[in-house]
Amino acid sequence: MKNSTIKLLGIGLVSSLAFTACSDQFLEDKKNYDNVNPGIYDYYEGAYARVSDAYGWTLPNCNKNADWKYNSTGLADDQAKSTEEFTGFGAFVDPKKKLTTLDSPTVPDYYMGDASNIQNSVYGRIRNINEIIDGISNSKLEENYKNEFLGQVYFLRAWCYYQLVKWYGGVPLVKTMIDPTEDAHTPRSSAKECIEFILDDLQKSADMLREATGNGGWKSSSDWGRITTGTALALKGRVLLLWASPLFNRANDQSRWDNAYTQMKNDLPAIQACGYGLYNEGNNVNGSTYAKIFTQVKSPENVFVTIRSSIDPDENGYYNLWEEYIRPKNAGGKGNIAPSQTMIDLFPMKDGKRPSTYKAYNKLPASDHAYVNAYPFMDRDPRFYRTFAFPGFRWAYNGDPTQNDPKNPSYNSGKNYELWSYVWYVEENAAGNPESGDSYAADNLLKNNRSVYLRKRSDDADLGTPLYDYKPIYNSSASAFRYSGAPYIELRYAEVLLNFAEAACMAGHMDEAIEQIKAVRMRAGYTGDCGLSGIGSDKPTCMSAILYERQIEFAYEGKRFDDLRRWMLFDGGATLVDGAPSSWAPTGWGGNTCTWLGFTPLNGQRRESLEYRTADNYGIGGTGTKEDDDPLVKAGVERCAAVDLTKTDLDTQLQTLRDWYENHLVYKMKKGDGREESGSGNTDLYIEFLPRYYFLGLTKGALEKDKKIQQTIGWDDAVKAKGTFDPLAE
Repeated sequence: MKNSTIKLLGIGLVSSLAFTACSDQFLEDKKNYDNVNPGIYDYYEGAYARVSDAYGWTLPNCNKNADWKYNSTGLADDQAKSTEEFTGFGAFVDPKKKLTTLDSPTVPDYYMGDASNIQNSVYGRIRNINEIIDGISNSKLEENYKNEFLGQVYFLRAWCYYQLVKWYGGVPLVKTMIDPTEDAHTPRSSAKECIEFILDDLQKSADMLREATGNGGWKSSSDWGRITTGTALALKGRVLLLWASPLFNRANDQSRWDNAYTQMKNDLPAIQACGYGLYNEGNNVNGSTYAKIFTQVKSPENVFVTIRSSIDPDENGYYNLWEEYIRPKNAGGKGNIAPSQTMIDLFPMKDGKRPSTYKAYNKLPASDHAYVNAYPFMDRDPRFYRTFAFPGFRWAYNGDPTQNDPKNPSYNSGKNYELWSYVWYVEENAAGNPESGDSYAADNLLKNNRSVYLRKRSDDADLGTPLYDYKPIYNSSASAFRYSGAPYIELRYAEVLLNFAEAACMAGHMDEAIEQIKAVRMRAGYTGDCGLSGIGSDKPTCMSAILYERQIEFAYEGKRFDDLRRWMLFDGGATLVDGAPSSWAPTGWGGNTCTWLGFTPLNGQRRESLEYRTADNYGIGGTGTKEDDDPLVKAGVERCAAVDLTKTDLDTQLQTLRDWYENHLVYKMKKGDGREESGSGNTDLYIEFLPRYYFLGLTKGALEKDKKIQQTIGWDDAVKAKGTFDPLAE
C-alpha cells in the first residue's frame, strides 16, 4: 500500500455532510474527507459523516460479483457457480483450469485489492476504520455519542476481518492506524488470534450500542439499517460457528461447539431485544410470507442489511438490480440468471422430506411423494414455488412491457402476467440434442429462451406494492426493473436460528436444534412436526438436516459456498494438501466429513440445465417473427389456466398444469457444466475442487508488494518456493 494519498470516497460522505453541515469553517474547507483534521471528530456532524463514509465502503453490495471488497450475494459469481445452484464451472471447480498464484488462471484475490490506491484495497478500508476509531476515541464528543459511533465502526472492522479470515485463516492484524510506506510489514497472525480479535470487536460493538439499540433498536427511523447490538451478536454467532466447523476444527474439538452453543444461547435474548425475529406477517398462502421477506425495508428479519433506493442513478445509484436480473425479457427484465436442475431436484417435497431420487443427504429420510423430473412442481416445499418459476405460472408486476417492445404480451400491464417460456426447435435433429441452443421461446422471449427462471427474492406485485419504479428502457444493457429499492439482507434472523441450531446439535442438544428448524419451516408454511420426526436422535443426521435446511432457506442468497467450505463438502477432507502437516487431516468426523454426514461429495458431480419444449407431434417451429412460428399456436392449442399462488387450491391447479404439460410439452435435459471433445464425441466434465482451495493462497501481486509475507501452505510464493504459513496452527 504505497500510495499514502487517500482519495475522496464520495457519495457516502458528501451526502452526509450535505444533510448535517456544520458551520465551522474547517469542515466547509475540507477537500479530502479521508485525510481529515482530527478536530472533525469533536463535532457530532463530522464524526457522523466519517462513520457514514465507512459504511459506504464496507457494506455488502448486491449488484456486484464477489471480489476483494464484496461478499457473494446470490449472483452467478465464481463462488455460487461452484455450488449446486448454477451450472457452468466457477473458478473453484473447473477441472480444466487449476488455480495458481503465479500463472493463469490466477487464484481470486480477496486479500489485497488495488494496492495502488489505498481506498481500493482491503487494508485501506481497515486503515480508514482504524483512523475513525482513533479519532472518535480521542475526541471531545459526549460519551454516549462516542459509544454509538465506535460501536458501529468496531462492527465494520470485524466484518472486514471476517471476510479475510474465512478465506485465508490467519492474516495480518492491523489494529491501529499505520501510515503506508514502501517497507511496511505486519506478519500474519494465527487464525485463532484473528478469530479472537474479531470476536472482541463484535463484543465491544454489542456493548457500546446496547444503550442506544438494546430496547427495540434505533429510536429514529432515519437510523434504520445501521448496526445494532443484535447485528453484532448475530455476526458473532456466525464467527463462532466458523471457528467450530471442520474447516478450522479438524479434530472436532468439542469445547469449540460447547462455547458456541453457550454464547449464542445467551446472546439470543439480546438480539431479540433489538426488535429482530422471524418475519411472519400475512396469511402465508403458498409461502407468501416467506416471499415477502426480501421486499420489506423495515422488517424484524433484517439483522444486517444494505438499504437500497429506487432513485434515478444520476442522483445516487443505490438501486437494487436483482429484479432486473431475474425477470423475463418479455416483462422488461434481463432474465439472465437461471437455476440448475440440481437445485430443482433437491428441494424437499411437501412433507418436508428429500425427494427419493435425490440421495446426497442419504441419512435423511426420503419422501413418500413420488418425484418425476418432468413435473418437478408437483407436491413440493412451499418455498419451491417462491424460488423457481416454470412455464404456466403467474408472476405479476406493475408496468407496461410494450413500451420496451410492442411484441411483448401486455397481460394488463403486467398485473396478470403469466410465464409461458416453453421452447421449440427449428430443426428436428436439434430437439433431442442436449448441447443444442437453437431454440426459440414463446411470448416473444425468443432467444432469451430459458424455460425455468429464478424467482427467489422477487418483488411480486401480488404480494404488495412493488419497490421498483418501472420505466421503459431503450438500452439493451438495462431493463425496466432497474430502479428498485428492495433491500439486500446479508444476515437475517432465520440464519440466527439456524446458526444456533448447528451449535446446539454439535453440543449435543439435538432437541433444541430441531426446534429452530421447526420455527423456520413453520414460517415457510409447514405444520405439525414439519417433516422432522426422528431427525434429532442422531447427531450426524441432525447436522445433515440443518445443512439441508440452510441450503433451501438461503438458496440464492450467497451462503451455500461458505457452508460447503466450512464443512469441507467437496471431498470431506479426504486428500491432504501437499506440504501440509498431519494436523490438517480431519481426525474428527471419522476422518471424512462427507461420510460422517452421509453427504455425497460435490467433487465428481455435474450440474445440468433443463427446459420444456413442444412435443414431437407438433413438429418444428419458426424463428419467432410470426405468431404461428410457435407450433402450439399454429396447432390451435389453448393454454390452461396459469398457476396462481394467491389461490388456496394449489394442488388442483398443479394437477391441471401437469396434465397440460403431459399433452403438449416434453422435458429435456440440457447441457449445464462443460463438456470436451474426444475421439468418440463430446464427454462430460465433472466438478473438481482442489484441497488447497479450502485455504487460499496470496496472489503474486500481494507477495511482491510485501516480500516478507508468508504464503499459505499448498501454494507457491513469489519465487516458486512452497508456502509455509499454516492457517490451522495456533
